[in-house]
Amino acid sequence: MVQAVFLLFFFLSKENRKNKANIFHGLMLIAIGACLLEIFLMYTGYIVHCFYLVDFSEAFVFVIGPSFYLLVISLTRNEVPRLYYLHYAFALIYLVLQIPFLLSPEDAKYNAWVGAYHPDLPLRNFTESYTNPLFYLTDNHTNLVVVSLTLYGLLGTYEVIKAFRSKKESFWKPVHSVLQTLRGGAIQIVSVLILLIIVKLIYNHDLGDHIIGVYISVIIYVISFTVIKNSGFFRQAPLTEQLKYKSSSLTFDQQQVSLQKLKQLMNNEKPFLKPDFSLPELADQLKTTVHTLSQVINDGLGKTFFEMTAEYRVNEAKQLLKDQPNIKVEEIAEQVGYNSKSSFNTAFKKLTGMTPSEWRNS
Repeated sequence: MVQAVFLLFFFLSKENRKNKANIFHGLMLIAIGACLLEIFLMYTGYIVHCFYLVDFSEAFVFVIGPSFYLLVISLTRNEVPRLYYLHYAFALIYLVLQIPFLLSPEDAKYNAWVGAYHPDLPLRNFTESYTNPLFYLTDNHTNLVVVSLTLYGLLGTYEVIKAFRSKKESFWKPVHSVLQTLRGGAIQIVSVLILLIIVKLIYNHDLGDHIIGVYISVIIYVISFTVIKNSGFFRQAPLTEQLKYKSSSLTFDQQQVSLQKLKQLMNNEKPFLKPDFSLPELADQLKTTVHTLSQVINDGLGKTFFEMTAEYRVNEAKQLLKDQPNIKVEEIAEQVGYNSKSSFNTAFKKLTGMTPSEWRNS
């Protein structure tokens, strides 16, 4: 729960909200955090101190599927038509249908908790004073959740597969950072659905929710790890990175051969498009050592690894800005390996003397 809230500060910060995909990711985290909070309260028994929160997260579950689908749409199509926001309508309808229960006396909340989590305990003497045929929906919450996750899981996965086909990349070995995000999301939503079905087939009532809660918690930490891994924090260049290679045995001819291989790899395979592109990874691809490759870049190109990477990314971005005039600058930044728009703008202006938007309009 705490980790979900922690991530919200990143996804819904002022700068990151400019990317709609982050908003949908944030909404999904809010819904997941609400579900985890209720599972925690129900299983620990702390719910007795706040019976008004019994079943409060039921409507939130129906936000997860639409948020995943709209997240995929925002990453694959750039724009999300306003009509698509109607996918959240069912969550609002369900919440309205819940209002009579949410406003009901404590005895009703107690019976709901005991009936689901402690069916062996006696119920309190309470009779519901309201009837409505539409309450059939709230009485079949689990089945509706399965339907919702299945529907949006299929819709989202279909869009993900289309994106992979259009980019002609392998689903299991994507190079583009956006495709990596889409693949991770598709796997997570499908795995949660499968686990939910298995748990509900094994356990009666709401027993077994702790298993789902633990698995969702793991997913939250996977997302956290991904965010940290793609951060530029661990790839900051030191103030004095230029190294001296007085004791190196690398000859001029060997350096030229390595330099040619480097340029060929960078131009043909474009490994710099990956946000986690690193010197060790590049050295491994070229079948050489980090020390040797660093010397080739420093002496052969007269620049550091980070300067070389920035140059390749900016050159790629300049072409994309011209070829894709309707794509946002933030998305261009992601396509060329930057996770931060500000970092992209800084590198772009340093090398071209203009911001990405000025370049596009020039």
